Amino acid sequence: MDRLLAMEMFVRVVETGSFSKAAREFNTTQPTVTKQVAATEARLGARLLNRNTRGVSLTEAGALYYEKCKSIVREAEEAESIVKLRQSQAQGLLRIGTSTAFGRRVVVPLALEFMARHPQVQVDLSFEDRYVDLVAQGIDVAIRMGKLADSSLGARFLGMNPWVMVAAPAYLRAHGTPKKAQDLSAHVALIYSSVVGDDVWHLHTPKGEPVTVPVSGRLRSNNVSAVLAAARAGLGIALMPRYVASDSLASGQVSEVLADHGLAEQEIHAVFPSPKLVPGKVSSFVAFLQGRFGEQWWLNAPATPPEDRAAR
Repeated sequence: MDRLLAMEMFVRVVETGSFSKAAREFNTTQPTVTKQVAATEARLGARLLNRNTRGVSLTEAGALYYEKCKSIVREAEEAESIVKLRQSQAQGLLRIGTSTAFGRRVVVPLALEFMARHPQVQVDLSFEDRYVDLVAQGIDVAIRMGKLADSSLGARFLGMNPWVMVAAPAYLRAHGTPKKAQDLSAHVALIYSSVVGDDVWHLHTPKGEPVTVPVSGRLRSNNVSAVLAAARAGLGIALMPRYVASDSLASGQVSEVLADHGLAEQEIHAVFPSPKLVPGKVSSFVAFLQGRFGEQWWLNAPATPPEDRAAR
């Protein structure tokens, strides 16, 4: 039996004045507690308790040992209480990882709102477009796009990230509007290079048939804001997440192309290092995110940071 538990039993024997009462508190038998105290006395080489028919009383050595044990047990209980409280509540430093575009445009305003609701939380927000090892980088929760590989990570599905094809009205007037997917091969494509297979666009016809179209163009960038800026400038047709183009579509700076065709969607997940013993700050943030990515979530998203609105 571990030493701390032995101390706890000894303290309760003293405070209850009974081996049997202490045994009931620890859900064990009176002989077990008696043997444990006797083993402690043997280890210390000193009698701690005087035993008689009326109960137990402390020896001089026992009184000294009792005061120290009581202090140690109290400190241990406080240590556990601190951890349990932190585990159950949203407090402390929350390290969030996400991709650059999604992070700046979507996660930042959500994180600020979460911080306003939970004043005891501090946030460390990291933007990385490459894969990040959560454990190695000390990330508490990451927001990731696409299907998740099987792993030991914990994860919660948040919603879908739909894509849209856009072009400026001026470009469409000058070059014509594509009527079917195959028409894209004759147009100037603005390629978002962070996507695997970026120069091959995948669509579904209005009848649901899959079609693959190779595209080419004058601009290729891993920055989706640059691709959107080029589309708004009338330099070509772009394929990008709908949340990025939402404001520009609403203002008429770009128009949707092949709106009757289906485009890819990405799953959105919150991912954290382990599905077990999830800290309160992580579970609270994940719960806060759930329900934020429902139908047309990009229309109800919090305000985009001013610098990103200017970039549009």
